[in-house]
Amino acid sequence: MIPFHRPWTSGEELRHIAHALEDQGGAAGRHYTRTCEQWLETLTGCHRAFLTPSCTAALEMTALLARIRPGDEVIMASFTFPSMANAFVLRGGVPVFVDIRSDTLNIDETRITAAITSRTRAIVAMHYGGVACEMDTIMAIAERHGLIVIEDAAHAIGATYKGRQLGSIGHLATLSFHRTKNIQCGEGGALLVNAPEYVERTGVIRENGTDRASFLDLKVPHYSWIDLGTSCLISEFSAAFLWAQMAGFDHVLEQRRKLWLQYQATLRPATDVPVIEHNAHIFHVLAESRAQRQQLMDALLIEGIQSVPHYQPLHSSEAGLLYGKVSGDMAITDRVAATLLRLPLWVGLTTEEVEHICARVAALAPPTAPLSDPARRDSPPHSVNI
Repeated sequence: MIPFHRPWTSGEELRHIAHALEDQGGAAGRHYTRTCEQWLETLTGCHRAFLTPSCTAALEMTALLARIRPGDEVIMASFTFPSMANAFVLRGGVPVFVDIRSDTLNIDETRITAAITSRTRAIVAMHYGGVACEMDTIMAIAERHGLIVIEDAAHAIGATYKGRQLGSIGHLATLSFHRTKNIQCGEGGALLVNAPEYVERTGVIRENGTDRASFLDLKVPHYSWIDLGTSCLISEFSAAFLWAQMAGFDHVLEQRRKLWLQYQATLRPATDVPVIEHNAHIFHVLAESRAQRQQLMDALLIEGIQSVPHYQPLHSSEAGLLYGKVSGDMAITDRVAATLLRLPLWVGLTTEEVEHICARVAALAPPTAPLSDPARRDSPPHSVNI
């Protein structure tokens, strides 16, 4: 069996966890937490990074930082994970779903303005597969309308947009270190703060709405409840595990991109090697129909190759119908959700295995349409049509 995913480990994780245990029993927020945060600050250039127990926790913190109140609207793509919408619904907010682009599978920036109302408070830009949203346009729209931009960069660590690290462009950004991500600690995340005015309050929110961080820095004689907040400190043991992953990040990125390029060259032969700004988080194919995708998935599994679909649209889900609303048609979202199939991509997958996967895909579902050009943004840089 070739599994869809297998988490990578560096071999140094247990050593760092043991060190964390020796350091005051692994008390949260100590050496490894801050070391990982500083690494993220250096990588992305963000003003301040805060490790969190999950990307979901980081998203929920952004809703508090944006001061989302009942009836406030937040514009987002429907082709995403439910935690993005949940973060704002929990504060009484209303997700406003817009369609995605057919090339990047990200929120269609040309549809955002039409979705803005007097209740709009924020735009969430989720970088699908580590491929950048059109951030210059999104930031310009937000500035014109006085909106907060939150980058959901759960897939995107190490990816860039016009040379800028994803997660460093919006006012706030979130990362995921779930076991399925390029680097991971089982379950973990981060909140990146790019607008300095949010830094102090982020620390308060993460500490259950208290000024405990100021107390630990000897700035106040005691700490007390001063704002809304929640418990969003990551375990020091998780941070220790994550630090071992961060130390091997360059290796992970290099290996994933090598495999991604092999997929691309085999399933879509090209004369020029594309310039890659994404981080090779996902390689997928797009079937002609839901039925063809299921047939391909079943046939690959019979041959020992695990492939998986991805998000089901939030706008047509039970909770989406109850808590959200739609702006415009959702034709591309519906089509992509019904036909997208992700292929195995993980460090340790061999070039021979990728060759075998590509051969089976080509044999079971030969291309019926022009394959996408990864050097152009009007065709998916991380997928091919079959």
